Amino acid sequence: MQPVLDEGTRVYLTGRVAIESPHGRVDQGKFPGRQGRLAFAQLALRDAPVPRSELIELLWAGEPPSSADTALSAIISRLRTLLRDAGLPRGILVSALGCYELRLAPGTWIDVRAAAQAVHDAEAALQAGDARVAYGPASVAYHIARRPFLPGEDGSWVDEQRTHLLALLSRATECLAMVSLNNGEPGIAVALAEELLGRDPFREIGYQILMRAHLAAGSRAEALRAYERCRLLLAEELGADPSPETQALHLQVLTGS
Repeated sequence: MQPVLDEGTRVYLTGRVAIESPHGRVDQGKFPGRQGRLAFAQLALRDAPVPRSELIELLWAGEPPSSADTALSAIISRLRTLLRDAGLPRGILVSALGCYELRLAPGTWIDVRAAAQAVHDAEAALQAGDARVAYGPASVAYHIARRPFLPGEDGSWVDEQRTHLLALLSRATECLAMVSLNNGEPGIAVALAEELLGRDPFREIGYQILMRAHLAAGSRAEALRAYERCRLLLAEELGADPSPETQALHLQVLTGS
């Protein structure tokens, strides 16, 4: 028997930790403290059982108390209650062979995963030459990825997830800037390109977008200045030249071709 798709449940791990379903809602304040939020996030993002030892490592950062096993069991018990309060089926948080697994139904919307899929869809649409289709998913990814992952928490796993989100944000910003260029909105493209370069000054595509946007706005001088910024940064910091693509665009700006 095929599992029933769940298109109504939403899991938020950015901005706040929350679960929404057609049958209930649980917001951040109802989770069993920071450890409950961490455990839930880890379980929600894994498609496989998570060993108790990994959860203990995550929750106590390598310095578990002697009572860690008992404390983890209590946290899991409270998460099970919380999941029922959110209207989710009994038994979706299972334990076996020293592991826990959160078996969310197929189709459950999880914001971090939704952002990754949206970026992929936006990039695919742009590659196909359809900026109109790219706008929606790029905007979705941009707004999700701007929110902090598990705000107020820290640790190596949390840092990894934030790095992943930051990469998604850069890709989404790049897509939105390219959509704006295609739509004849160079001012928006300039702002987005500057935002992109503010986070990642070595991302050459940002300078290419900036050059194209200034040129589209009728400012050849600003386009040339954008190239010079790129050239100087790469030369001073990396001892490298701009890519052939960036140099070719620079030549186009110079010659007006």
